[in-house]
Amino acid sequence: MSSELLFNKEEDVIRNGEALLLVTPDQKTLLEAHARMVEDYKKLFSQTKRLVRMNDRHEAELSKKNKAEIVLRRQIEEYNLHLEQRVKKQVGIITQAQTETIFALSKLAESRDPETGAHLERIREYCKLLASALSKHSQYSRTVNNDYIENLYIASPLHDIGKVSIPDHILLKPGRHTDEEFAIMKTHAVRGAETLRAVHQNNGNNSFVQIGIEIAESHHEKWDGSGYPYGLKGNAIPLSGRILALVDVYDALRSKRCYKESFSHEKSRAIIQEGEGKHFDPDIVSCFLEIENDFDATWKNLSDDE
Repeated sequence: MSSELLFNKEEDVIRNGEALLLVTPDQKTLLEAHARMVEDYKKLFSQTKRLVRMNDRHEAELSKKNKAEIVLRRQIEEYNLHLEQRVKKQVGIITQAQTETIFALSKLAESRDPETGAHLERIREYCKLLASALSKHSQYSRTVNNDYIENLYIASPLHDIGKVSIPDHILLKPGRHTDEEFAIMKTHAVRGAETLRAVHQNNGNNSFVQIGIEIAESHHEKWDGSGYPYGLKGNAIPLSGRILALVDVYDALRSKRCYKESFSHEKSRAIIQEGEGKHFDPDIVSCFLEIENDFDATWKNLSDDE
């Protein structure tokens, strides 16, 4: 029997081992499509493997780059820290030199009066004590911060810098001044402030010079407006001047002068309490009373009798 009789001419025969499979045209098309899909999947798999290898290389390169960036960032951080430490050290050295220079100039100006002794040393310690006590009260906590306290400490020795302009026969007069002499004596407040303003014009960002101007000009003002040079009253007087007013009087009371003996702490405290609301800001008197033992200890540690 011929093959034409056994098989449709539109059909194909596929030998699989001993078996013969009849494949219709539709089935053949499906098999061919399947074969193409297998080839496509093989190509896709090959491309995927290649992409995976490329991705692995890329990640390795990124990892290497990231490690280098981490090392560089760490080096920059270490350098910045080192630089910051050096800057802080230099600022500290400059600040210390500045403080010592200001104090030396203040001492030089004060040296014309042999009775002042360790007055400036005590003044700046009193100022720090009193300002620190004020800073613990809510109404002063923002104004009287660490920078303010430090600047007040540095600037406080400048309070009488204007006395360099006062003639010796008035400045060193042992007895009571005449009205004319006292009028000249009072000019030291304005003269000192003018001198410091000239400095401030060339160093406008220097906050301690600004405080120096305030205390030089206003530390003889009184809370009730009876002081000089401008008769300022109450809070119109700068805080630094109000602080200086109390500590300057306290130190004068404790010090021996040609016209008086040294007063005890108790007597000095009583005189300051009497001046509350008249000579002195009541808030500052209140803070003084909180730390009066520290004032007494400072006087004893830096007494002119030592």
